[in-house]
Amino acid sequence: MPAAHAVELPRIFADGMVVQRDQPVQVWGQAAPGARVVVAFAGRDGAAQADGSGHWSLELPALPAGGPHVMRIDDGTGARVLQDVLVGDVWLASGQSNMEWPIAQSADPEGEIARATDPQIRHFKIPKSWAGTPQAQLAGGEWVASSPQAAGKFSAVAHFFARELRKVTGVPIGIIDSTWGGSRIEAWMDAPSQGLDEKALAQQASTLRAQDEQALARTRRNLARWPDLPVDDAGWQSAATDASAWTPIKVPALWEATGWNGMDGVAWYRTTFTLTAEEAAAGVMLGVGRIDDSDTTWVNGTQVGRTHMQYNLPRRYTVPASALHAGVNHVAVRVSDFGGGGGIHGDAAEVFVQPQGAAPRTLADWSFRPSSVSVALVDDKNQHPTLLYNAMIHPLQPYALRGVIWYQGESNANTVADALRYRRQFPAMIEQWRAQWRTQWDAPGLPFLWVQLANFSSGTDKGDESPWAVLRESQSMTLWMPGTAQVVAIDIGNPDDIHPLNKQDVGKRLALAARHVAYGEAVDFHGPTPQHTRFEGGAAHVEFGSAGGTLAVRGGGTRVHGFALAGTDQVFHPAEASLVDGQVVVRSAAVPRPVAVRYGWSDNPADADLINTAQLPASPFRSDTW
Repeated sequence: MPAAHAVELPRIFADGMVVQRDQPVQVWGQAAPGARVVVAFAGRDGAAQADGSGHWSLELPALPAGGPHVMRIDDGTGARVLQDVLVGDVWLASGQSNMEWPIAQSADPEGEIARATDPQIRHFKIPKSWAGTPQAQLAGGEWVASSPQAAGKFSAVAHFFARELRKVTGVPIGIIDSTWGGSRIEAWMDAPSQGLDEKALAQQASTLRAQDEQALARTRRNLARWPDLPVDDAGWQSAATDASAWTPIKVPALWEATGWNGMDGVAWYRTTFTLTAEEAAAGVMLGVGRIDDSDTTWVNGTQVGRTHMQYNLPRRYTVPASALHAGVNHVAVRVSDFGGGGGIHGDAAEVFVQPQGAAPRTLADWSFRPSSVSVALVDDKNQHPTLLYNAMIHPLQPYALRGVIWYQGESNANTVADALRYRRQFPAMIEQWRAQWRTQWDAPGLPFLWVQLANFSSGTDKGDESPWAVLRESQSMTLWMPGTAQVVAIDIGNPDDIHPLNKQDVGKRLALAARHVAYGEAVDFHGPTPQHTRFEGGAAHVEFGSAGGTLAVRGGGTRVHGFALAGTDQVFHPAEASLVDGQVVVRSAAVPRPVAVRYGWSDNPADADLINTAQLPASPFRSDTW
């Protein structure tokens, strides 16, 4: 019988892993106190003795790109042997849902999955996990080589980024995917960098776990009335469905707030409304609120609407006369949600039936039944300081990285005050990660690249006050830090979808930034950057730095859109702008004496079209500090 393995390795050390080239290879783990651990890898070897707590670590000499190699870790009781280990470049991909978003739900999913045939691209997905104190071990994860069978679940942005780097470097690329949809930046930072009491946070986490257990117990009691879940829900949309065993539920409200905390999966809602013969013959408008995340909606068994992955979009479906009749009409809504909040939410006024020419009528008395669900309470932990850092970032250190790609900020753009705080939080997080990651690269340390918020109609715009524009500005202001770069995405988002499907261009632009910042190539990697604005002759003259390339307009010509001017009254008016001798000259008849200029200053700057000849867009900006 073989000896049991006494040595414990971090989960990132596993078959198929990618080790950073040209840096000393850090290897560490746990063994019996005092045990001598020997590591052999690609012709290099080293030894270390476990301390009194069993911790050991050692450093092997740097290696060039290549492989596959074998790593053998032996503590004298039973060797651990890791197979198919590659040496290349390792990138940490982190942030919220737009970084997490998989290839299978992005643009051209079938084609991209079929093209994912390069096994020298490897992904390691860290499961959503949280902790009140910094952890030594990840909750899970495994290295997976790119293939059509596996790639559908990969981060689309990270995969397309890796694919571009493979073209120019020719070396294996490892992606460590540490993401959580909806997460705030505070969750990814440690306690000291936020000036927080570590002991108090640990106690708060213990309290959260206790509250979670109570909430989960309630959810399980509610589910116990249907002991046979999951069930086949085919036909539940029928008006004849017997819903007598269904349970009442408050609408609108996320189901987590109504006794179903921690539940993800598929559940159904039902209600009724009454029409006269004349109203039924004319058709109605049906509002079923905002649904997190996807729904299919029927009236009297006829499908009247379907929306996929639009958690914050009010559903308004036109119901034809052919689906209606005089008297009682039955509404059935099948909701799918697999993370975060779930169910019908939003404003009460968004849940209604409205006959032609009549006022909306409230839809009340809803009933509810799950059909295929799972229960695990992690959803709100992405809002609490340090919890994700402790479990999803800290255990990775000091695994050597080539750099970080980051796509986050939507959850910190709820208010202008929130977005302003980000300009302190973001550089603080970068400094913290760099200080904690021992890197052999020359100053400034770990390359850090991020995606600026894409264009999106968030509903928070109030005239000249745009939280998303301020958050973008906070991101841009972090470029003072060396070894950083920003990808502007205001031209490739979707105003109606916070998760734009075009992740290919995001990955390509991140790769351009990496080629310059991390690999030292002289490539165009960002769009025009304003350097100076002067106000004279009733116009704003905006000068741009040469590093951003030659100015151009998307679609051609010299007329630029997306600019606004204000005078001393601080009221902005749309302005006409043109390219003139390498500058942008901005005028408005409504502002004869301008003192401030803004560009793309809205949540959804759809008309902003200033680019360079490499087709890279200029970032939104403003000259004022109002």
